[in-house]
Amino acid sequence: MVLNPESKYPNRRAYVVKLRGDATSEALAGRLENLVTGRQRDFASADELLASIAGDLEIGPAERAADDPAARAQSGDPPHGDQTPTQR
Repeated sequence: MVLNPESKYPNRRAYVVKLRGDATSEALAGRLENLVTGRQRDFASADELLASIAGDLEIGPAERAADDPAARAQSGDPPHGDQTPTQR
């Protein structure tokens, strides 16, 4: 029996969705964060949320390696330097 080394649910596809306090089902708004890369994206609608996830899934292996926190630490780059500034 051969085991597949790739998880059916890889960690690089794990997200936290934070909804704004004033979000409703008609006006979904909040922030999406990739748990592995730390990349955060604000969204102001369900369409923007899905577009953010879809865009993240289209990132190729080389770009994904560049987003690896361990690789960034070794290169001296600041964490999450490519993300758009967001308010906390």
